[in-house]
Amino acid sequence: MILTRRGPALPDFPWDSLADHAAKARKHPGGVVDLSVGTPVDPVPAVIQSALRSVADIPGYPTTHGTPELRAAFVAAVERRFGIVGLSPEAVLPTIGSKELVAWLPTLLGVGPGDIVAVPSVAYPTYEVGALLAGAEVVRLADGELPPAGTKLVWLNSPSNPTGRVLSAQQLRDAVAAARELGAVVASDECYLALPWDASPVSVLHPSVVDSFDGVLAVHSLSKSSSLAGYRAGFITGDPELISGLLELRKHAGMIVPRPVQEAMRAALEDDAHVAEQRARYLARREVLKPALEAAGFTVTHSEAGLYLWSSRGEDAWETISWLADRGILAAPGTFYGPAGVQHVRIALTATDERIAAAVERLSA
Repeated sequence: MILTRRGPALPDFPWDSLADHAAKARKHPGGVVDLSVGTPVDPVPAVIQSALRSVADIPGYPTTHGTPELRAAFVAAVERRFGIVGLSPEAVLPTIGSKELVAWLPTLLGVGPGDIVAVPSVAYPTYEVGALLAGAEVVRLADGELPPAGTKLVWLNSPSNPTGRVLSAQQLRDAVAAARELGAVVASDECYLALPWDASPVSVLHPSVVDSFDGVLAVHSLSKSSSLAGYRAGFITGDPELISGLLELRKHAGMIVPRPVQEAMRAALEDDAHVAEQRARYLARREVLKPALEAAGFTVTHSEAGLYLWSSRGEDAWETISWLADRGILAAPGTFYGPAGVQHVRIALTATDERIAAAVERLSA
């Protein structure tokens, strides 16, 4: 019996369309420099690996809410690192990475047909996918544009993937106020908050932005700051009532972070030294790659924080992708992130020092 897929029509998985360019880049005599995907390449810190092993013999089911120690570590870490105060450990929920949370959040919040999910004009593709999975309509908002009537969920992303743009506290305040005017939930994707370069990003939960967490959620990840992409280690926090509802649904659905990963997450949150070391690695790569791109004729816009250089040669993104592939370099076309990205490419800092050096050499040849 062959089952026919039913459900919403989703866009093609964007990275599949890079296959031909990837094949061309791999033919370079010095091998490919893959700067297309923001996947960590540096070792998982030893303190985290040790914590993972320490509970490897626990046979029982983990809790969906996470251990009390894990949630307390999260609250302490975001206060230390980002100045978020007043957060209750009860309003912290670990997730199986951030992507599954982003994809299923509209559905879990009860967003559905006839509702609107507002996303930035250039945005992480899974915001759109999540809305489509819920049967909702997607509206892309230009800078400063207000969400329309009927909006039930507003996605914010600062620092941005892919642009590296940082929203000011005032811009975040304005976005929250506009969403609250419509009765919409705000979900702020803050997965790159720990990687500031030319600007100081602030959480939507920071006291300079909100005086209450009502209707506001923040999504966090340890994938980038702690090199834990393979562990699938994320969190959602904010409005206690919304978190409570998400927790109950996730219990029923079995959306549970494995117990050893929970322990690794706790260790990552309690240790700031490895975060600083990883940030320094990315900064060193940025400081050689950005000027090399500019010397090769690229304009790098935004990119004040995060793991990407939002770059343009003033031409169609796919022409730039081809130009880079001729030099054995693979990047992501800006069209992956929306029509407004048509003349940009996203170039990641997530490659080894040796591969970044190879990219710099090829750009300057």
